[in-house]
Amino acid sequence: MQERVQKILAAYGIASRRKAEELIRQGRVTVNGAICVLGAVADPDGDTIAVDGVPLGDAGQRVYILLNKPRGYLTTVSDDRGRKTVMELVDCGQRVFPVGRLDMDSEGLLLLTNDGDWANSILHPAKEVEKTYLVWLSCCTESRIQQMAQPVTLDGYRIKKPELKVLSLEGDRARILVTIHEGRNRQIRRMAELSGMTVTRLRRIREGVLELGKLPVGQWRYLTNQEIQNLAEGHK
Repeated sequence: MQERVQKILAAYGIASRRKAEELIRQGRVTVNGAICVLGAVADPDGDTIAVDGVPLGDAGQRVYILLNKPRGYLTTVSDDRGRKTVMELVDCGQRVFPVGRLDMDSEGLLLLTNDGDWANSILHPAKEVEKTYLVWLSCCTESRIQQMAQPVTLDGYRIKKPELKVLSLEGDRARILVTIHEGRNRQIRRMAELSGMTVTRLRRIREGVLELGKLPVGQWRYLTNQEIQNLAEGHK
């Protein structure tokens, strides 16, 4: 499938979309040996795309990583403003990129890889990979929590009914488990806001078959072959 070259470069973790556009303007990107121009499209499966003469397919062995992301780190390959990114936490000898996102103020399970096809298969909406979060809330009441458990429309998209489990409710503060089927931008925070509550802390603890477990904050591990396969097949 053909896509804009700067989007392909970003998907492969070469650079952010903006930085990829700059690489193209500098004439450092080629497609099938010809210098690429901004706005050009290519097929990553059928065309040879190279940066500084190095084809994307020559990145080395494929790696699949689970990171326990701390708060305060951006889920991106680079940042023009010099803020900390998750790339500073992963030193695996390969150039990897995040699969999906966690907000800068969110923490927990985050996948990284250098396999663009695998990443796209995980993110495909048809997979509906379930994600579970441990969420701390303020301004809570029982009725507001029940309201948060109802499907709402975000960005013109009607989300599926989330699964909520209250772990504790003391005064106006609560700790709950939330399982969602989508990954809309800041979805849980917006769901809480629509119900009159505020998320004070959010940790992703499960994605599909993967669980964060006891992996220390800021640490990472490789996925097993079975985990890689199960995620790609859409097992929940």
